[in-house]
Amino acid sequence: MTSFSTISLPFFAAPLSEIMNLSLSSSVVPKQWKLASILPIPKVTTPHFPSDYRPISNTSVISRILERIVVRDYIYPSLRTPPSSLIFTDQFAFQPTASTTAALIYLLHTITSLLETNPYVVVLAIDFSKAFDSVHHSAVLDRYSCLNIPDNIYNWVESFFQDHSHSARFAGQVSALKAISASIIQGSVIGPVSYVITASDLQSSSPANFIVKYDDTYVIIPAGNISSRPAELTNTSNWTRDNNLEVNLDKSVEMVFVRPRSKGSQSESPSVISGLRRVESIKMLGVTISRKFSVSQHVDNLLAVCSQSLFALRTLRQHGLPNDALHQVFQAIVINRLSYASPAWWGFTSADDRNRLEAFVCRSVKLGYRANSSVTFAGICDDADNKLFSQITGNSQHLLHSLLPPEREQHYSLRDRSHNFQLPDRTSVINDKNFIIRMLYNDNLY
Repeated sequence: MTSFSTISLPFFAAPLSEIMNLSLSSSVVPKQWKLASILPIPKVTTPHFPSDYRPISNTSVISRILERIVVRDYIYPSLRTPPSSLIFTDQFAFQPTASTTAALIYLLHTITSLLETNPYVVVLAIDFSKAFDSVHHSAVLDRYSCLNIPDNIYNWVESFFQDHSHSARFAGQVSALKAISASIIQGSVIGPVSYVITASDLQSSSPANFIVKYDDTYVIIPAGNISSRPAELTNTSNWTRDNNLEVNLDKSVEMVFVRPRSKGSQSESPSVISGLRRVESIKMLGVTISRKFSVSQHVDNLLAVCSQSLFALRTLRQHGLPNDALHQVFQAIVINRLSYASPAWWGFTSADDRNRLEAFVCRSVKLGYRANSSVTFAGICDDADNKLFSQITGNSQHLLHSLLPPEREQHYSLRDRSHNFQLPDRTSVINDKNFIIRMLYNDNLY
C-alpha cells in the first residue's frame, strides 16, 4: 500500500512552487502569510506582569520557506558587495559565517592588537532596548533600496513588511488582530537579516576606533584616541534616535582593558563617563572576561551551572534513563555548554582553569554520566579550534578571514603544511592567546 506521504508530497509540491514563483514575480505577499500568532511563554516560575513573559511569534510555514529562499539566493549575496554607506564586515549576527564565537574572536583580537601600542583600550558595550521591536519599516526599506537585489525582490520585501498583523493567544482566548507598523517581524526568516541591514550604517565616528555588532554593539577605543569617546557616544545616540531605538543605560557599560602584567594604577585610566557604569569584568555574548583578560570567572560560572545539571541527570537515571541516553543528554546539555565559544576564550585560560574543567569532566565519567572512552575537555576544545580554523582558511568570504596574514611565496619544495600563511611576529604573551595566532603556530607545529 502506498503511504499518504508518498502521494501527498508530489501533489502539493507543484501548486506550492507555482504559488511561490507567482508571489516573487508579482512582488505580492498574500495577506494570509502576514498573520502572526503570539504565544506568551513564562520567563519565571510564577509570572505576575506582562514583562514576565517572552512573546513567541508563530508565522506561516509557507512564508518562512519562501523567505529562506529570498534570504539565501538574493539578500546574502548582496551583502558581499554593499555600497560604501553600508558595512557588514563588523556585523557578526544573522549572516553566513557569523556567530557569537566569531564576534568574540574578532573583539579580543582587536583589543589585544591595540594594546601592543596603547597602555589601555576602552570598550563601550552599548545595549539597545528591545532593538527588534521598534525599528521603523521605512528605515529598513531605505537600506534595502541600496543593496544590489532585483527590483521584484525589493518590491516583494516591501510587500512583506506592509500590513503585517498579529494576535495573542493566552488562557484559551485570542485577541483581535493588531497591525504592526514598526519592528522586525518576530518569527520570520527575513526579520533577523533585516536588522543586520538596518544596523549596517552604524559606523564609528573616528577611523581609529572599531565597532563590533551582534545584538549588542561594542565600540573599541584605543588610549591614543580616547578624546573621541564623547563623540562616539553622541554618534551612537544620534543613530538610535534616527532609527527609533533607545540605549538601555542599565545594561550598557564601559570596560578599560589593560595588559595582564600591567603595573599601572587605576588613576592612569580615563575618567568615568557620566551615566555609564565602569566594570572590572564584562559578560560579552555569554563569556565573562576581566579587564586583564582572565576568564576564571567565566569558568566559575560554567562549573556552577553544569554542577546543577548533574543533579538533573541523577534524577533522570533514578527514573530509569539508560546509560547510552544519559551520555547523550550529558553531551547535549553539559559538554555543549562548557565548550560554548571555546575557540575565543580557551587560549586565555590559566592552568588552574583548565585543571578545574578537566576535573569536572573526569568526575562526570566516574559518576557514569559520560562514557569512559570520551576525549578530554582539552581535546574537545582542540577539535573545535581545528574545525573553525579550517572553515576560516577555506572560505575567503568568512568574516574572520581578514585576520589571517598574507600567504607565503613558495620558492622551494618544502614539507606539507596545513596552511600556507606567513607566521606573524610573536610580540606579546597576550597576543599569543588569541585564536588566530594560536592556530597559525600550533598548526605549523611550532
